[in-house]
Amino acid sequence: MFMVLMGTFVIAGIVGYLAEKTGFTHNGYLPSIIICVGGAFLFYFVRIMFGISFGPPGLNAVISSIGALIIVPTHWRK
Repeated sequence: MFMVLMGTFVIAGIVGYLAEKTGFTHNGYLPSIIICVGGAFLFYFVRIMFGISFGPPGLNAVISSIGALIIVPTHWRK
């Protein structure tokens, strides 16, 4: 379980970086990474507690990170 959590953080960080690099968001690199890691962390524990999942843990990390970037409003979004 610990390795899955660490992998979730790494994948979420990569998704946050790529979202900023490709222009999907305009938050800045660090805020985008923090938003992605927070969303993935939240969904990781939802998966553990309730068994809700989209598939493998890597896919869960990607989908929850993108969802967090879409849901979380920021002042810098254009």
